[in-house]
Amino acid sequence: MKLKSTFISQDIDDTRFLVPVGGEAFSGLVRGNQSAAFILDCLKTDTTEEQIVDAMCIKYDAPRNVIAADVREILDKLRSIGAIEE
Repeated sequence: MKLKSTFISQDIDDTRFLVPVGGEAFSGLVRGNQSAAFILDCLKTDTTEEQIVDAMCIKYDAPRNVIAADVREILDKLRSIGAIEE
């Protein structure tokens, strides 16, 4: 899976914004924290949910099950707006 090329992300201060720039059905703005930004960065290349969880476990000091739940929640949100190519 990876982020569709019709979505761009931009950092402003400590916030990552995700915006559709193509003919997407979603026409809003998504605002995320540093964890969401890390996930979006992982999605710049083809990856799996498990690989994202592995990368986050290396970067962040948190239990794997907590990280996995957070990754799942963010990926579900991105899927709901059509931002991910599966």
